[in-house]
Amino acid sequence: MVFLPVQSLMLALATPLANHGVAINHFNLGARALEPLGGGVPLRILPLGASITYGQGSTDANGYREHLRSFVVAAGNPVNMVGSRKSGSMPDNEVEGWPGKRIDEVLVEAKKITPKTKPNVVLINAGTNDALQNYRISGVSSRMENLITELYRMSPRATVVLSTLIMNRKADIESRVLDINAQYRQLVVRLRDQGKRIVLADMHGDNGLFWTDMVDDTHPNDVGYQKMANIWFEALISASDDGFLEGPEFVSGLQDNFGA
Repeated sequence: MVFLPVQSLMLALATPLANHGVAINHFNLGARALEPLGGGVPLRILPLGASITYGQGSTDANGYREHLRSFVVAAGNPVNMVGSRKSGSMPDNEVEGWPGKRIDEVLVEAKKITPKTKPNVVLINAGTNDALQNYRISGVSSRMENLITELYRMSPRATVVLSTLIMNRKADIESRVLDINAQYRQLVVRLRDQGKRIVLADMHGDNGLFWTDMVDDTHPNDVGYQKMANIWFEALISASDDGFLEGPEFVSGLQDNFGA
């Protein structure tokens, strides 16, 4: 497995990242990786989802979060990860990842934490358990739209980054994953047409995870999580370019630990 310090990785972004075991980028990150997002606006980030968000399968339990946080801080943005849970060895390890929960169940948890933290960025990776349980696959888009609508209601300044689901090694589940991802792509287009602040992080495209990036049928290994972090960062650059990022709302009693 390949582990790169953040400064080395930032320099490596100017060359094909596949050479370093990290996803190839879409946005010429070599020229963009050290430019502040949204003019350097502080990012209060809510990582929202299930076991992949929680970091299951990574050796340090940080999953994608520590890599992504390092990228954003190196670019020049103060960051505070928020959530009701803690996972991983990283200092800023708050997260809203609930292993085993479907989209509708993730929404229940989101309703508890979002009003308390008012994130201005929400990273959603949810729906894997819907696929695993073969739970009303045709209605996944509706359930995800309901989740996103509630997030905007609870935190009006939020930009949502919706992740497509990563690959699954089991053919029947992978078929459902592809169905869900098609629904997510259409949902993002429709919500953007409505003027919503949302971007897609495509974890199942040409730059997504491969069989060798998985620790089991469902969860990434450390290199897989590094790839996810790169794709999340690309999506945040896209959100910045679209003018979506604005400062987080003040929340009485919330201690923002913005910093490196």
